Amino acid sequence: MRRSVRSITTSLALGFALYFAARGIAWTVQPQGPLLIVAAIALYLAATLTAVLTAPGDVRLPVAAAVLALGASAIVPTLVSLALEPSLRGAPFATWYIGATGLLAVVCIVRRRPVFGWGMLVTLVLVASAFMGIGQAFTLGLVGSITWVLVAQLLVFFWDRAVRDTERLADIQRAVSAWHATQLVRQRERRVRAQRALAVAGPVLSRTVAARGALTEQERLEARLAEGTLRDELRGGSLMSAAVREAITEARRAGATVTVFDEGGLDGIDEDRIEEIRAELADVLARARSNRLIIRAGRDDTNAVTVVGRTAGGATDDDAVELWHEIRRVAE
Repeated sequence: MRRSVRSITTSLALGFALYFAARGIAWTVQPQGPLLIVAAIALYLAATLTAVLTAPGDVRLPVAAAVLALGASAIVPTLVSLALEPSLRGAPFATWYIGATGLLAVVCIVRRRPVFGWGMLVTLVLVASAFMGIGQAFTLGLVGSITWVLVAQLLVFFWDRAVRDTERLADIQRAVSAWHATQLVRQRERRVRAQRALAVAGPVLSRTVAARGALTEQERLEARLAEGTLRDELRGGSLMSAAVREAITEARRAGATVTVFDEGGLDGIDEDRIEEIRAELADVLARARSNRLIIRAGRDDTNAVTVVGRTAGGATDDDAVELWHEIRRVAE
């Protein structure tokens, strides 16, 4: 799409440039200095071809080409005017440089050199007014050139704004798509965790309802384990693996109180490293003998998971911490 638009605009610019050059050659009265007119046409074509064809892959016109165009906007009208008698400077074949210079200014503006484009227009107004008078210059084409440049500037402004808005909307769309995908993944994870928790707690709840709360000690233990498992799945599902679940269950069977907090400590870690972290966590829990175990996956740049083990009454005594194990985000 961009290539086709660029090809069309390039063809139009070159076509108009050849049209103005042809007007300059088709004089009906022999000029005093025909070579000056030929030189002006050659300079104009060189400046236009350079402005249109230089660095086609880059929208922004190189400075050297813009400087050449600006110089041509002053030299071409001067050469044409000097080649003709004052009485002939308003003839149709003599005013071709007004539209030609306006076209060249439009090219500079379209190629993101507005300062040079407007500078060329100001130069054209000054030179044309100096040789034929400001009133006659405006009558013979300056209004059209000014209109072209103004319209080109407005089109470029609105085009750039539309491109920025399109890019912003594309970024928003990508962000919304990513957010939606994340939500879908989290929903699936929540469903899996809920199904796993119900698979553990369902039979216990059924027995409790059937027995109307009259449970044996073993059934009460299973109920407490099911309750803990349910909390683990809801609070720390990303930390759970078969080995971690088994280690936590065994610790609770031994009488320990296990608390799991997942605050996003595994976010941004690749899946292989997460499996290694879970394996290390399961190993630490299997060897722990503390009365109270706290497993926390906090948002930290260094550590993914921290395991703290306390003895009975250790909540108010720092010396009662008998286990402190940190699992790094990156393997050492």
